[in-house]
Amino acid sequence: MYHFISGYTSKVAGTEMGVNEPASTFSACFGEAFLPLHPYQYAEMLAEKCEKHKAKVWLLNTGWVRGGFGVGKRMNLTQTRAIIDSIHDDSLDMSKTKVMRRFQF
Repeated sequence: MYHFISGYTSKVAGTEMGVNEPASTFSACFGEAFLPLHPYQYAEMLAEKCEKHKAKVWLLNTGWVRGGFGVGKRMNLTQTRAIIDSIHDDSLDMSKTKVMRRFQF
């Protein structure tokens, strides 16, 4: 639930006044401006539904990597689709993994 609440997104030129290039910004639940309830309430609802339905939850970065605008790049769409496909066919569950100590992933 921590990662659900701790959402980062981008302010994008054309959708934000005065923005000329993408800029990262915090947005709880990846859409805080549109949420009528406190973000913790949505996290609790998500946790309840995941537990009730025994849902597997995956955290997938579809945003920027290796630096900000002009330095980094957006995640490759072909690779993102391949990851989603491997989640859907359960092959990601069978893949070799390495735990990241800091995040316990």
